[in-house]
Amino acid sequence: MRFDGQIDAFVAYLKANRGLSVNTLRAYRTDLESCLGLFEQRGVTDLNEITLDDLRGWMASESPSHARSSMARKTVSVRAFFAWAHLHGVTRTDPASALMTPSIPETLPVVLTESQAGHLLDIVDDDARRTPTDRVPTDRGDDPRRTRIRRAAGQRDAAMLELLYATGIRVAELVSLDLTDIDWTSRTIRVTGKGNKQRVVPFGVPAMRALRTWVEQGRPVIVDAADHMRAGRMQTGSMHADRVPDDVHTGGRANMTSVHTASVHMDPAHPSEDSQAVFLGNRGGRINQRVVRETVHRAADEAGVPDIGPHALRHSAATHMLDGGADLREVQEMLGHSSLRTTQRYTHVSIEQLKDRYAQAFPRA
Repeated sequence: MRFDGQIDAFVAYLKANRGLSVNTLRAYRTDLESCLGLFEQRGVTDLNEITLDDLRGWMASESPSHARSSMARKTVSVRAFFAWAHLHGVTRTDPASALMTPSIPETLPVVLTESQAGHLLDIVDDDARRTPTDRVPTDRGDDPRRTRIRRAAGQRDAAMLELLYATGIRVAELVSLDLTDIDWTSRTIRVTGKGNKQRVVPFGVPAMRALRTWVEQGRPVIVDAADHMRAGRMQTGSMHADRVPDDVHTGGRANMTSVHTASVHMDPAHPSEDSQAVFLGNRGGRINQRVVRETVHRAADEAGVPDIGPHALRHSAATHMLDGGADLREVQEMLGHSSLRTTQRYTHVSIEQLKDRYAQAFPRA
């Protein structure tokens, strides 16, 4: 694209000066490529040709096919780009300075009740303890390696859900955890959040048990299986030699978690950073966010609770902390919110739940 150079320079500036996460930088790039690509298709060859009316027209054309929250993000990206371009002499003016961000209606986050959260975690913990052959009927015979991988994947899934709920961390923070981030003595994890800001978050005994089971029992099975697969490939020179089975499922009564992973190649002399990841996919690479989301959705379906994703577990953890008497600033610190206003959303959730309980329990409600 004609404007790739300017986009690259802007993203490099953000990376060097704003400390934004990889996902945020990717979102900026995607938004700008979409916007400027459209202007290029219309014959624009110079950023100085783009006016405020052009940008408003772009917003009007994009709005019908995007949620207001998506348009708000796109607008912020475009405004930031043109402000940078003007400041650094790339453009003579800043046509986006008066571009208005679409308002986003305030909505309360989706949360589970405490009993629903407890039931969900009981189900995944129970599933991790059951024998894989009980969980997944198979006509393939009792393959010990397949059985070990199923059991290990179930232990991983239980540890992920327990930790998401116990700490309220984001899914991106979960998948980026390394083994050195765990302090078993103090039962805390070191989390790298937005803007590469680090915080220390405690977790409870159930999460510790699930996490220790995964790290000490399940994770080595995945590592060994991945090593076995790579050794087979090296020996035969074929990408199809002795593969870790792709169709292995941790199962559950509703086939709770299918295994999806990205392959990773690790040289023992130069270990990949993935080799230190807490949570691995079945081929030894750091597990990705999509797999975690699918795991949570399937677990919710299995448990018969409302359909949720990982972020709803974060919302639930915060709300239940406040319901239990935690200070608002303590919850803010745990969640890694830069603004107390963001954390205050959960007080509204608690009030709504209080009103529901009042309506159910009070005779003159």
